[in-house]
Amino acid sequence: MPMHLTHELRAQGVGTSEIRRKIRTGELHPLRRGAFATEPDEGTARHLQLIRATLPTLSDGSVLSHVSAAVLHNLPVDERLLGRVTVTRPSKGGSWVGPQLHRYRTPLADSDVETVDGMCRTVMARTVVDLARCGDLAMAVAAADAGLRMGLASQALDQQLTAARRRRGCARARVAVSLADRRSESVGESVSRVTMWQLGLPMPELQMEVVVGGLRYRPDFAWPELNVLGEFDGKVKYDRLRRPGESVSDVLMREKRREADLRAAGWWVVRWTWADAVKPERLERLLRPALERRR
Repeated sequence: MPMHLTHELRAQGVGTSEIRRKIRTGELHPLRRGAFATEPDEGTARHLQLIRATLPTLSDGSVLSHVSAAVLHNLPVDERLLGRVTVTRPSKGGSWVGPQLHRYRTPLADSDVETVDGMCRTVMARTVVDLARCGDLAMAVAAADAGLRMGLASQALDQQLTAARRRRGCARARVAVSLADRRSESVGESVSRVTMWQLGLPMPELQMEVVVGGLRYRPDFAWPELNVLGEFDGKVKYDRLRRPGESVSDVLMREKRREADLRAAGWWVVRWTWADAVKPERLERLLRPALERRR
């Protein structure tokens, strides 16, 4: 998505009144002071543009970190936090929060930093631990799960925890890393697992293969000793399950047949959505009766 800076527009003969007109008509979309996008992107696409617009304003030594580094690493983040670029200055001190910039002051080792496509960012392991120290536990576990699926070594996370042992939020980061599992295939599954842990429910097996009538199934969650299976239902999941030429309706029908086979074989199947995963009382109402009944 093209981006324009105010001084570039003025060099082309576009004055202040014309810039304002283009904003009113939707030809330009403000990213931050002095920077405009030509398309009204949202989410991570807009955040990437905001990073590009912010980089020239940063002081020397600033490193993209936390949410911004997570976006660059293709890790999942809370979309409510995408309105600010997050950077770390390698020194001691507190943080500063402005309208479109969140600046942390924390020691950074040389091995914690890498430069890719001209952008200086924290490495993936440091990014995951920073997110866990400073943010929501469930989304931190989702980021750690995604990192492990991409090939991040668990030893790298352990090393980052050791380095951060005296920093604020390190205890929460240790919990996040202990819960991380590369077998988790979506943010919804990761968040569900954290909610189960918070509720004190038995922790499930992930992506366990179940064979019924010669067919192999791989439910999101399984409690084999209780004959209970759990499935997180989300749009991303059904898109992922679509075969060539299939519609979402085809996938739903196939999932219904699959569930009928599992129930016929004696498995108790519990399904839930994002709205249930983020509300402990709702997930508990769905899961606890099934787990205790089968127990």
